[in-house]
Amino acid sequence: MTKRSKKFKKIRRKIRYPLILGLVRFMIFISRLFPRKTWLALCGFLGGMAFHVASRSRKLATKHLKMAYGKEKSEAEIKAIAKQVFVMMGKNAGDIIRAFKVHTLEDFNKIRVVHGVEIAERAFAKGKGVIFLTAHFGAFEFVATELAFRGYKPLIIGTPMKDERLTNLLWEQRNKLGASAIERGKETVRLIKSLKSGGTIAILIDQDTRVKSVFVDFFGMPCATPIGATLLALRTGAAIVPIFYHLREDGMQEANFYPEVELTITGDEETDMRVNTQRLSDVIEAEIRKHPAQWLWLHERWKTKPGEEIQ
Repeated sequence: MTKRSKKFKKIRRKIRYPLILGLVRFMIFISRLFPRKTWLALCGFLGGMAFHVASRSRKLATKHLKMAYGKEKSEAEIKAIAKQVFVMMGKNAGDIIRAFKVHTLEDFNKIRVVHGVEIAERAFAKGKGVIFLTAHFGAFEFVATELAFRGYKPLIIGTPMKDERLTNLLWEQRNKLGASAIERGKETVRLIKSLKSGGTIAILIDQDTRVKSVFVDFFGMPCATPIGATLLALRTGAAIVPIFYHLREDGMQEANFYPEVELTITGDEETDMRVNTQRLSDVIEAEIRKHPAQWLWLHERWKTKPGEEIQ
C-alpha cells in the first residue's frame, strides 16, 4: 500500500465513523416515532436494498452459503437465503436500535417470548457459575439484555469495534442494564474469579478471530474456533448453557435456552479442548440450520487455514 493510499484510507476512516455514529444516534431517536411493526418493515426494506448495493458483502454471504449448503440447496435457493440474510440483518439491527430506549422488563416483555428459563435457573442454582454460549445470530445483543433483566449480572465478552465511540455507545447500553462488557482476550483472571464465585458470562465463539483456537468441523469443513468457552468451563467447573435469539414471522423475538452442554473430561487437555469445542460448535450449527437467514454469513468464518491458528 502506497503512502498516498494509506493517507486516503486514514482520511476516509475519519469521515466514515463519525457518519456511522451520527446515523446510529439518529436511528435510535426516530425508531420510537414509528410503531414497531412499521419500523421493522422499514429496516428490513433497507437491508434488502443493501443486498443489491453492497456487492462485496453480498458476494461473501453467497460464497459462504454455497460452501455450507452447496450440496443441499440449489443456486436459486442459496441466492434467496442470501437476500433474506440482509433483510433479517436490517430487521434485527432495527430492533436492537429501538431497544436502546427499553429500560424495564415490562417493556422488554412486549417484544419477546422466552423458552427454557428453568434450564438457566437450575444451572445458576448450582453456584458453580454459568457460561452462556451464544452466536452472532438474530438480535444477539438481546442476550445481554435478557441475562441482565434476569439478575445474572453477566460479563459479556466481545471484540471492540474499529471506532471507540461506537464501542462505547454499545457497551454503555450493556452496562446500564446490569451487564458488564469485557474485551475479548483480556481480564481472564476476572472471568475465572467470577465463575468460581457463581457468576455468569456470555461468550460468542462463531467467528474467526485472532485468539487461541482449535480446528473443528463446521458445516462439513475445518474451521478455526475459539477455545475460550471450553477453557473457562474446564478450569472452573461452570455449566455451559446455550441461548439464542431469532425473529419470528409474527414479529416477536424468541429466546431459547437449551440444555446444559455435557463436557468430556479425559485429562488430556488437547483432546478435551478439541472434543468439547466441537460439541459447542455443533450446538451453534444446529441453531443456524433452523433459521439460516439469521446468522451473520458475511463474516469470513473459514478464513484461517490449518496451521495458521493461534495456539
